[in-house]
Amino acid sequence: MLTANNISLQYGKRVLFDEVNLKFTKGNCYGVIGANGAGKSTFLKILSGEIDPNSGSVEMDPGERMAVLSQNHFGFEEHQVLNTVIMGHKEMYDIMVEKDAIYMNPDATEAEGMRAADLENTYGEMGGWEAESNAAELLSNLGVKEDLHHKTMKELSGGEKVKVLLAQALFGNPDILLLDEPTNDLDAGTITWLADFLADFKNTVIVVSHDRYFLDMVSTHTVDIDYNKIKIYTGNYSFWYESSQLMSQQIANKNKKMEQKRKEMMEFIQRFSANASKSKQATSRKKALEKLNIEEIKPSTRKYPFVHFQAEREPGDQILKVTGLSKKNENGEVLFSDVSFTMNRNEKIALLGKDAGAVTMLFDVLSGKVEADSGTIEWGQTITHDYLPNENTEYFSNDQDLELMDWLRQYSEEKDEQFIRGFLGRMLFSGEEVYKKSSVLSGGEKVRCMLSKIMLKHPNFLLLDEPTNHLDLESIQALNNAMRDFKGNMIFTSHDYKLTNTVANRIIEIAPNGMIDSLMNYDDYVKNENIQSQRTKLEQVVSV
Repeated sequence: MLTANNISLQYGKRVLFDEVNLKFTKGNCYGVIGANGAGKSTFLKILSGEIDPNSGSVEMDPGERMAVLSQNHFGFEEHQVLNTVIMGHKEMYDIMVEKDAIYMNPDATEAEGMRAADLENTYGEMGGWEAESNAAELLSNLGVKEDLHHKTMKELSGGEKVKVLLAQALFGNPDILLLDEPTNDLDAGTITWLADFLADFKNTVIVVSHDRYFLDMVSTHTVDIDYNKIKIYTGNYSFWYESSQLMSQQIANKNKKMEQKRKEMMEFIQRFSANASKSKQATSRKKALEKLNIEEIKPSTRKYPFVHFQAEREPGDQILKVTGLSKKNENGEVLFSDVSFTMNRNEKIALLGKDAGAVTMLFDVLSGKVEADSGTIEWGQTITHDYLPNENTEYFSNDQDLELMDWLRQYSEEKDEQFIRGFLGRMLFSGEEVYKKSSVLSGGEKVRCMLSKIMLKHPNFLLLDEPTNHLDLESIQALNNAMRDFKGNMIFTSHDYKLTNTVANRIIEIAPNGMIDSLMNYDDYVKNENIQSQRTKLEQVVSV
């Protein structure tokens, strides 16, 4: 068990946490949520001992081992990949290094030989003899190919290093596992494997993630950082979000009697409890929800931006026809070829591809920013489209460096200051923030500005390349709802599983030598054996 006793932390006058008392128990997974800057990663660093709080203490049961997902992607550059994973169990790794050094020393004394024998016994009792095979299995499950296992870390790509560090944290069955954004740079298949692994994990997991699908898959409890406090709620992220929204609605409805409010909450809990029986964490989550005291639930203080895409003109029957699009990169390598499809009304396409650069290039081609090497794009006469690119630096260059009010005004037909200020306010830019220079905005603020730009244009067709990048959970939720409710057409790509699954009704996956086009939602697509077979064939063609 891990216990936080009277933890308080502040930087200057800013209080992050005040008198936090929490217990994290075995067999549960705790998803940590909070607004940007609330201190989610900082809290994990306090639990791991990396940061000392201003007051209070963290206690772990004697003999237990904690593992933490390393955020230093260059901390093991000279080490072999397999050894880097085994380092996740420091005591085991240190024993391995010491005994191997004795064996390699031709001048080792008899006492050192006895020491090596003792170490060997301890090593075996800790599971050391299976360490290499266990590490290799973890790596393979995470998508790190076997031919990389004996290379040094510096020979791996950035994405491969992330997977190795994740394997390092998972290695050796730690008693307490701390994971900060573990799904970053992972594909859908690997995320699903990790979710299954953690759902079956018997010890304690505490995880920070912006991936709502992942949090829903693994979390038995939600740790909410709000009101300068940290509180544990029973249930996963969706339960927390929906119950918090319901509680906010009830508070707003002053005329409704307390008895009716309680009945609504109980019905909601029972409905969610029934749905929980279908999840990986079925038994523990369902029992916990059934015992839940509704007085525990509080409305969140966090604010959600107003994201709403309203088309100025209804699209006609002819939407978009793409025929034979092909494109190579500057090195002459094929990014995609013979991409052909016709869109119908109300279709929302999720665009997938192993090469994120190829997907972005296709968006650039569709938007007219870049010309294809071959093929044609025919937009319907009634279609007005707008594009949210993955890389938005050109829109916030130092050349202009406009104040936020003037930046947004250039994209609005309505130039009135009160209108612009009101629009920015709904996107969570309030008070003096409207006078911030556009060049100093954070990544999330820039995306909110780009979404504002699109909303002011009222297009009936959206092209969105990774729109959730840099956004916090609240903004992702608002964007998800807006994309789902949009009455026009769209093509988008996103690493957010839940957003993709709730918005897309058609999936197109591109590769250098072909494409897969399927009328189904994302969840069905990922699990469809026929689709997996088609993807394997595409990859085989590429490798020939």
